[in-house]
Parts: sequence; C-alpha cells; structure tokens
Amino acid sequence: MPDSLPEFRLGSVLSTSFTATLTERRGDPVERIPTPQRLLDWLAVNGLPVGSCTTDEFTLARQLREAIHAAATARASDHPLPPQAVRTINDRTTQGRPAPVLTLDGRREWRLDGVTDALAVIAADAIGILTGEREGRMALCASPTCRAAFFDTSRSRSRRWCEMNTCGNRQKKARFLANQRRTGGDTPAGDA
Repeated sequence: MPDSLPEFRLGSVLSTSFTATLTERRGDPVERIPTPQRLLDWLAVNGLPVGSCTTDEFTLARQLREAIHAAATARASDHPLPPQAVRTINDRTTQGRPAPVLTLDGRREWRLDGVTDALAVIAADAIGILTGEREGRMALCASPTCRAAFFDTSRSRSRRWCEMNTCGNRQKKARFLANQRRTGGDTPAGDA
C-alpha cells in the first residue's frame, strides 16, 4: 500500500466509520478508499474480510457509503430520511447473506461470501443507529469543513466532533491562533 494513502478513521460504530472513508466533505475532500483494494483493506480492518472486489461491487460500496451519510445527516438534522438513501440501504441489506458465527473464545465473527455480504452487515448496522435501536444519537461534526455524521454514545450526548484528535484539535488550534492574533500573543497557555 503506498505511503500517500490517508489512514483510516476507525470508530466504534461500523456504519459511521464507513462514511468516514470520505472526510472533509465541505473542504478539500479526503478519499480513504480510492480503489477496490483499499475497500478490501478497510473491510478487513473492520472485521469483514473478503477475498476480492469487482468494480461493480466497489461502486455499490460507495453508493452505500453516500446513502448512509445522507440518511445519517438527515436524522442528525431532524429532517425526513431521503427516499433514495433508504432504498439503497435496504437494497444492500436484502441482497447480502452474511452469517454471524460464535468463536470458541466467545466473540462474534462474520461468515461472508463476498463484498455483497460485507455491505449487508454495514447497512444493517446503519439501520440500527438510524432507527434508534441503539443507545445514542446522530450528530454532525462541528467542524465547518467536515460536518461528518457520527453516532454520539457519550454519557451526555453532547459530543461536538466526529474525532477529537482531528477535527476537535484543528478547531481548538484555530481558536487559539485567532485569540493570539487578537491579543497580540499575550494569552496564557491555560486560557486557550
């Protein structure tokens, strides 16, 4: 894998981690799965390993990613779910046949025949968060260049950033630098 590919953003929610394979949607977009092989890498890292990916499957994966993003953004904004996004998510769940299996050490793994099955797992996860079946709430990243939809499971349900290590830190740094310029650099470090 070339060094120039951006790292994956891995979260605790499969479907919103999948939408995070395209970040900075309102700035300079960063594509983290530009090729079918990179999609296979992402699936493997997320416990959905499959052997190959066709161009058509790659297209379906990106369509699902955008459908989940559209539906999650609508849910976080208290808007109706986009009908096309709902159709795409439903198509992906009904066309796959993944099987959860229990391992001897008590974990769940997925038995997958291919990308279609992996996409079904991702789509089913999206349905779980979009319908309110899971504890948490949909939110949008406060970064004006990101605005990623994420599933907030924090105790207070008041998380502002999709990732504190990226968007949150970037915004804090921008606030600090703006404050430095405004005060002429006399701001104590603890006030940033």
